[in-house]
Amino acid sequence: MAAEIERTSHKVYEKDTIGEVQIADEVVAIIAGLAATEVEGVDSMAGNVTNELVSRLGMKNLSKGVKVEVTEEHVSVVLSLNIKYGYSIPAVCETVQEKVKNAIENMTGLTVLDVNIKIAGVALEEK
Repeated sequence: MAAEIERTSHKVYEKDTIGEVQIADEVVAIIAGLAATEVEGVDSMAGNVTNELVSRLGMKNLSKGVKVEVTEEHVSVVLSLNIKYGYSIPAVCETVQEKVKNAIENMTGLTVLDVNIKIAGVALEEK
């Protein structure tokens, strides 16, 4: 018997006659990860050993390197990033924070309290 994965979701919209909208925490993490990787200077998301193994097996993990904590209407995000060599870490991180905050707030309606970034590595370009 396979173990069930419990997914936490939060209600963001409710209307008596139509229904409600719930957003899973994993969806918020995917939004944050995608927004972060769109920023110039970000090489990739950094994950833990399990995430790295999943990647090598060919499975796509879109929330790799992202940890989110969602309460009723607030979100805290922690991102682990690999930065490209030669880019200003403070400048890239500031852009990532703004882009992630805007993406989550625009797509979910939740309020982002903070976006914390951990630099896990620097990627050197191969020539």
